[in-house]
Amino acid sequence: MKLPVDPRALFDSLRDLRSRTRTPPATVDSGRDPIVRRMDFGFTNPELDFPKHWMGGSVLGTAITNGMNLLFPEGERFFVRSVRYYMDELEDPQLRAQVQRFFGQEGQHARSHQQYMEVLTRQGYDLDAFLKPYKRVAFGIIEPAAPKVLCLSITAALEHFTATFAEAALSERFFDELAPPAMAELLLWHAAEEIEHKDVAFEVLRQIDDRYSVRIAGLVAACILLWAFWTAATLSLLAQEKELDPKRLVQEWLSAVRSGRTGGTKMRRAFLSYLEPGFHPANTGNDELALAYLEEIGRRAG
Repeated sequence: MKLPVDPRALFDSLRDLRSRTRTPPATVDSGRDPIVRRMDFGFTNPELDFPKHWMGGSVLGTAITNGMNLLFPEGERFFVRSVRYYMDELEDPQLRAQVQRFFGQEGQHARSHQQYMEVLTRQGYDLDAFLKPYKRVAFGIIEPAAPKVLCLSITAALEHFTATFAEAALSERFFDELAPPAMAELLLWHAAEEIEHKDVAFEVLRQIDDRYSVRIAGLVAACILLWAFWTAATLSLLAQEKELDPKRLVQEWLSAVRSGRTGGTKMRRAFLSYLEPGFHPANTGNDELALAYLEEIGRRAG
């Protein structure tokens, strides 16, 4: 894949930025501390009635969303490892407490998405066709070779992207319309908690190494890795569809583009906002969306 810019030239040009690009302290809402919630969506029940093409009947939409689901369990564990490595260097007791809650939330997310994989297995998908190479390449080769601070920076960037997806899911509520109740509940709960802890990894990065070049290196790496693995996961699932109709996939994609639900515009905005020297996720102004949903399901307090 040919990149539109030369990463080495980009990083060289950013290396000497110092005072102008230091991230200022965030305006943090102290009422938005992460809360660990243990949820049960019934995915381990073998009698759960769950349609194979659950995303509004779309083969492509289901494969894309299922592909993201395949990334979550190991991805969440990577986030925890990346932040935990620096725990002993964090002096702020409030941040340390938030980090511990971040670990708890990510652990619950990994658990719930792992349970959803049981549904996919019962539907006949061979998940190891993607999961084995994914784990080997991402966490057996790339993670050990990458500097620890880059892993932390990648985590901070990916947390920004997941919080952006979360804001869209909670503001537009399209999962209520397109997905079975269990899946809508999983994704909206996950979305709300992503917003609850949206700034934790970023704040750890800011405390450990607040160079702009480090932040942007993580952003670029996160974009490449996310889209590469997400695409691979989606294609692996599509390859297992019986009687796959390419024309149907094109029609479903065009329909999604017309509906504005592809997420491309939102992700471009998320990318560009992260490039701003003074960016901090605590100031993105989507906290009320998360709180309103958690209030709706009676889990705001835990």
